[in-house]
Amino acid sequence: MPFLFEKLEVYQKALALAERVTGMTAGFPRGCWYLADQLNRASLSISLNIAEGNGRWTQADRKNFFGIARGSVHECVPLIELCRRRGLLQDEVCSALSEELETIAKMLSGLIRRTQRPSGTV
Repeated sequence: MPFLFEKLEVYQKALALAERVTGMTAGFPRGCWYLADQLNRASLSISLNIAEGNGRWTQADRKNFFGIARGSVHECVPLIELCRRRGLLQDEVCSALSEELETIAKMLSGLIRRTQRPSGTV
């Protein structure tokens, strides 16, 4: 039986993004390991914090981890831009990644808003 967070579309999108980023950064030249490492960590952090937030008991804890996940989305943005500027990622790839990140950020904002509702409301 899957964990509840595994059914969330935002979690699935975040996990797919992390997998995609890992594949893209595998071919980065040796001197750019720091960009690959940081981008991989930031993209993976999104799905990890969604999962951890769903494992928390209180709404405040869940909201905090969803906020951290959203912060990781925003961390990816300058990293992708630096990769573009260094010629490591093509413009089209950067645009597609930015769109994915924007979608995930909006979904996380919705998740955060839902944790702010009073108990008993949906």
